Amino acid sequence: MRPRRSAQDRRSLPVAEALPGTEPPLPSPGARRPAATPPGSRRERALASFGLEIPLRGYSYGTRLFLPATEIARNQSIPDLLDKRLVIVTGKGGVGKTTVAVALGLRAASEGKRTIVCEVSSQENTSRMFEHAAVGFHEVEMEENLWSISIDPDESMREYVLLQLKVRAMRDMLFRSRIFNYLAAATPGLKELVTIGKIWELAQLDRKVKSGRKYDLVIVDAPATGHGVGFLQTPRTFASIARVGPIHSQAQQLDRFITDQENTGTAIVALPEEMPVNESMALERDLRDEVGVAVDRVYLNGLYPERFKKEEAEKLSALAETENGASRAAARAALSEFGRARSQRQQLARLKRGVKAPVKTLPFLFEPELDVEAARKLAGKLG
Repeated sequence: MRPRRSAQDRRSLPVAEALPGTEPPLPSPGARRPAATPPGSRRERALASFGLEIPLRGYSYGTRLFLPATEIARNQSIPDLLDKRLVIVTGKGGVGKTTVAVALGLRAASEGKRTIVCEVSSQENTSRMFEHAAVGFHEVEMEENLWSISIDPDESMREYVLLQLKVRAMRDMLFRSRIFNYLAAATPGLKELVTIGKIWELAQLDRKVKSGRKYDLVIVDAPATGHGVGFLQTPRTFASIARVGPIHSQAQQLDRFITDQENTGTAIVALPEEMPVNESMALERDLRDEVGVAVDRVYLNGLYPERFKKEEAEKLSALAETENGASRAAARAALSEFGRARSQRQQLARLKRGVKAPVKTLPFLFEPELDVEAARKLAGKLG
């Protein structure tokens, strides 16, 4: 029979042992994480008694998740953006994410890297830029060293199940099950998880898919700012919910890959306007603080050229007041362009002050339509 302990003894025990039926306390956000304990320690036995997996360093403790921010900050030997295995391109909607993603792909392909550009929204923007038929969930070659794929969550789920279940009868039975299809559709974040899983699979040198090509670089045209952070947090969320088992370990593997700065790079695309600049500055903070991802580049897209100096603008202003007809209209148009270029430089200065990543500018292309040739022009200006 186990001897009874006094109240003083119980106060000195871990919560899991002192109060049966309760979970260990979670540390406060600012609290220092307790030192690792040796195998077989009282804390480890207490966690095991509640069915909790002993957390890996830098990832989980209880139900809280800790970002490996110190490891990222200390890493000094970071490869260049196009020398990584995965590049995530994100930003506010309508800023030219797809164009920049394709430009990065063209640049990498021209350097001899086998590159694939992935879309995750099934909009087929990349295929339209190449004037190609919809590629769907297929790795289609667009030109030499450059492929494209549009990742469909349902197809990603099917591929995942095919890789996990080796018995064909079990796979067929699962796909025919209405309950499975209902649960798969109703589970929050599951589509995002299998989408990221497919991106991870494409970036592996040892592909899981039979006859899958080996790529040097995978470029992801990621969701816009409003969904991008949550999208990248999905593996960590699932790892915290599924405390044990294959889903837990696989979700942690995806999270480690996303936050590994040696293998994964991130680029934010913005426009030289107040709202996109504000959102880009907030996005960089969220990616760093909430996801644990360091941003490698911020591309300010669509920057107007400076055609006139301040002295010339003063002369144009005088002409706009004194001249009539076509001369007056031309002077006003020139002043409008001068004002726009000047305003954009102010936003560029704000962006440089507000982010830690290097800011690279991309020119405004005076083209009727942004096709692959327009992206090719930008590819030569990427830094």
